[in-house]
Amino acid sequence: MAKSQSFEEIYPNLARFIDGSSGGWIELGDSEHISSFARAYDMGGTIYEGKRSYKTIDAALQDLEKHVGEYMEENGID
Repeated sequence: MAKSQSFEEIYPNLARFIDGSSGGWIELGDSEHISSFARAYDMGGTIYEGKRSYKTIDAALQDLEKHVGEYMEENGID
């Protein structure tokens, strides 16, 4: 049986972002006040709001992985 990959292996940028050292967190799901399904925040506020809906949860996480990674690179966050 093949070994399942961990969250950290599949989404390394998200894992680093929400690990605690960068002060970041993500939210998934509908909100009555925000039109996006996938969102990322840090202590300064919103860093990314994704699309209103995704075909799968994995698609939402992949979108966050990409954009959070870009944000971290642009801001020198390891």
